[in-house]
Amino acid sequence: MTREEKPFEAALRELGDVLGRMDDGAIDEACRMLTGARRIGAAGCGRELLQMKGFAMRLFHLGMPVALVGDVTMPPLGPGDIFLVTAGPGELATMLALMKIAHEAGAKILLVTAQAESAAARLADFTLLVPAQTMADDRGPARTSVLPMGSVYEGALFVLFEVMVLKLKAMLGVDAEAMRARHTNME
Repeated sequence: MTREEKPFEAALRELGDVLGRMDDGAIDEACRMLTGARRIGAAGCGRELLQMKGFAMRLFHLGMPVALVGDVTMPPLGPGDIFLVTAGPGELATMLALMKIAHEAGAKILLVTAQAESAAARLADFTLLVPAQTMADDRGPARTSVLPMGSVYEGALFVLFEVMVLKLKAMLGVDAEAMRARHTNME
């Protein structure tokens, strides 16, 4: 953050910089993987899980077969399925264990991460890189974000997932009214 830059401006600049460095072709490939899935199981930890829950909700609104790991209605994953996982720091023990289970069951793993050289990336069938600071690199001279801990990654996930919804909506030929019809009436 420069001396003249306000925190809000700095945060938006950082998010824009991260999203501007993303590979649009990789985003398209991730969307193609999701559209071809028999079932989608989604997972994440902490604030990343909150972003994943929002994305899973939108996938449901699109009419896609999605469930969240940890929910009692989560079906088993196997061949033809996608395990969609966010592990920004790349070395989250819980996500690594779940990735191994999904892999052994025959599901394909679609990883969203900021760490392309991580253990999680090595386990994934496809990695969508979000080039943002996470808790893996937010201390000392490696710290580049005005936002605390992994917030720039988490904020980028929100925008990335919304852009993916737009792409999936077009790929699937789903209109806004069809999505709205799948929104809960139990609020």
